[in-house]
Amino acid sequence: MKGNWDDAKGKLKEQYGQLTDDDLTYAEGQGDQLVGRLQEKLGKGKAEITKMLNDL
Repeated sequence: MKGNWDDAKGKLKEQYGQLTDDDLTYAEGQGDQLVGRLQEKLGKGKAEITKMLNDL
């Protein structure tokens, strides 16, 4: 995910305007924290968020 993260962030921000750069901060080894923030912000389940990120 790290290599294309900037592209993925842009797509997520286009699709979900309520997301901020802080919501989408990703650091190596902190994928669970990112998924948790997205779950809270978007009101979606972990499996749905994980699939969405993998599809990017």
